[in-house]
Amino acid sequence: MHKIYLILLFSLSIFANDGVHKFAPSSECKQCHTKIYDEFSSSMHANTTPDKDVIHKAIWDKHPANKKMNRYICGKCHTPAANNLDKMLTKGSIAKADVNNKTHQEAISCAYCHRIKAIKKGKRTNTNIINKQEKAYYTSLKNKINPSYHKLIEDKNQFMKSGNSCIGCHSHKMNKHSLNVCSTEINNKNGADNCVSCHMPKIDGHAFHGFAGSHFNSEMLTKYVDISVSKNAHNFSVNINNKSSHSLLLHPLRVAVLKMSITRAKKTIKIKKEVFVRIIGKDNKPAMPWIADAVLKNTMIQANEKRSVKRNFTLQKGDKLNVVLGWFLVNPKALKKLGLQNEEVATKFNVFKKQSFEF
Repeated sequence: MHKIYLILLFSLSIFANDGVHKFAPSSECKQCHTKIYDEFSSSMHANTTPDKDVIHKAIWDKHPANKKMNRYICGKCHTPAANNLDKMLTKGSIAKADVNNKTHQEAISCAYCHRIKAIKKGKRTNTNIINKQEKAYYTSLKNKINPSYHKLIEDKNQFMKSGNSCIGCHSHKMNKHSLNVCSTEINNKNGADNCVSCHMPKIDGHAFHGFAGSHFNSEMLTKYVDISVSKNAHNFSVNINNKSSHSLLLHPLRVAVLKMSITRAKKTIKIKKEVFVRIIGKDNKPAMPWIADAVLKNTMIQANEKRSVKRNFTLQKGDKLNVVLGWFLVNPKALKKLGLQNEEVATKFNVFKKQSFEF
């Protein structure tokens, strides 16, 4: 019976994780790809672990898997290069996030992403299928091979070029209550804007590996959101056109804010701001992602949506309307509960796009 249990347990871990893999450290890539490595090392992909991301840690500290199960179930996407990832995803195992484990500190490593062979789609979340041959990498561009580091490289890989190599982690996350906690709602297609073309734009002949997003390098994404103003006799509207294929912000913890003010004869008149949120919860109260079973409120600007924000205010000749669109990575109302009220990354208002309109 004990033998059968071990075989079953091992089979479950393989199924959940697509097996245990060994990945070359990202520092090896630096030898030839110095600029790309520098971009990567300051990105969220390189800093997704609990000890490097205070927001993620604040949530993980409250997770029942951390308190009771003793295993880092977030490792599937946050530390996929971990040498004990199978244990993180197997019930009954003990596998915590470990700051002293070098494979954990690789986070979402260079070798991990470039060995994604396919995506196994799932109801609750997807799974990345990894090329089992070490240092056998995929790329969307034709590259010269250094045999010291690359045993094999498949160039012009359409799966990676289409951005579908990202949807193993960035497609959807369904909790046990069948609530889609965080979803891009995206279907990447060749020839269209996708995860790679938007978030990894070409810079100096290579794809940007700083991964433009809500944390860093968001200015690279401003071209996907247009802001305009329409004026009537006694009111005006600020029009936001989200041209991207997913919501303006995806994580329910984040809050987008539209700030407006009027400059008139060297004086500043503040206009009521507009807030865009997606709040999940239970029993009509905001709740953690693993507890929530419903969307309580959703005013977030959706994919390909044109949203108009109207204000009853009479604009005069010579007025200047100042518009700022940005976000908080953590909803200000949740700061204290998460113990993040003194963390700059959580309390800072991130300016995304700023424009002025003269009348």
